[in-house]
Amino acid sequence: MTPAEAEALARAAHEGRTDKAGRPYADHLKAVAEGVRIRGGDDDQIAAAWLHDAVEDRALSERWLDEAPLSRRAKDIVRAVTKRAGEPPEAYAARILATPGALLVKEADLAHNADPARLAVLDGPTRKRLTEKYTRMRALLGLGESSGSSAAD
Repeated sequence: MTPAEAEALARAAHEGRTDKAGRPYADHLKAVAEGVRIRGGDDDQIAAAWLHDAVEDRALSERWLDEAPLSRRAKDIVRAVTKRAGEPPEAYAARILATPGALLVKEADLAHNADPARLAVLDGPTRKRLTEKYTRMRALLGLGESSGSSAAD
């Protein structure tokens, strides 16, 4: 599956969905895919960026992912960045770090999620909670300070 095919699939799977700020969810996916591209990501990483929330958000099933015409590496990246119910952040970060190519996708995701302009439209308590969550995950992943890009996933 090419990045363009992954984009079309992700847009269809998330059709009608919005982020916490009320914007079309596909805008977040596009920003993450673009963030991966500008950080030097390859086609597997860009395709995974388009699909990074699809299984977690139940827009697509795990079975779909198993059978998808994606490379094994792209599937592994999607699985790595898919949060699991009740999973401690440390275990989630460890899985990302252990999966080749996944850190770049998660870095782009966090950059978009933590974009001050995107966070600014949220209520104070939500903005504070998400900022702390994203800062902690960046630290667990060894990414240091946020480089922002756009936000509230």
